[in-house]
Amino acid sequence: MAKGIFGRVREALFPSRKAPVQSTTQAGQVRDRKYGGSTKDMAAAYGVSPRTVQRWIDGSRHPVKWQEKLRLDAIEVQTTERGRERKAKQLAQRGRISGVRARVGRTMTFEIRGSDAVRQRDVHLELTGDQAAALARAQDEGEVREVIGGALADYFNGGEYGGFEPDDFTFDPDDFDLS
Repeated sequence: MAKGIFGRVREALFPSRKAPVQSTTQAGQVRDRKYGGSTKDMAAAYGVSPRTVQRWIDGSRHPVKWQEKLRLDAIEVQTTERGRERKAKQLAQRGRISGVRARVGRTMTFEIRGSDAVRQRDVHLELTGDQAAALARAQDEGEVREVIGGALADYFNGGEYGGFEPDDFTFDPDDFDLS
C-alpha cells in the first residue's frame, strides 16, 4: 500500500515513529491519542457507530472503507506536537543546508504552470533548515506539497528563468522520496 507523501515525510523525519501495520493497532492508537480515548468521538469523526470502532479495535471487523483515513491518522499520531516542534527547531538551526534531501520525479509527472516544455529528469533538492523544519511541522499532505513547491521554486529561481512561486509546481506524490 502506498504511504502517500505525508506518510513518507513523517517516516523519513521521524524514523523511530513508523505507524503500525495492523488496523487493530492503528484504530486503538488513533482513538487513544487523537480522540483522548473516546470511542464515541472517533466514531463521530469517521461517520460510523461507536460499536463499529470498538470492533475495529478488537479485530472482529476491519475498516475497509476507512482504511486509508485510519492509516493517515495513525501516521499523524505517531509523533506528538512537542516532538514535532523539537525536531523542527533542530532542523531550523542547521541553516542553509539541513542535510534533508528530496527527489521529485519529473518524468511525465512534473509540470511548470504555463510551460509544456518539460525535460525528462529527476529534480534533487537540498532543503534548507527552514524548509525541513516546515516539513516536520506539517499537519497534512497539503502542507507538505506547499513546502516542496517552495523548494522547487527556490531551485528553479536560481536558474536563468526566475520568478516562480510555490504553486507553479505540481508533481506526482508517488514519484517523490525524502532522505
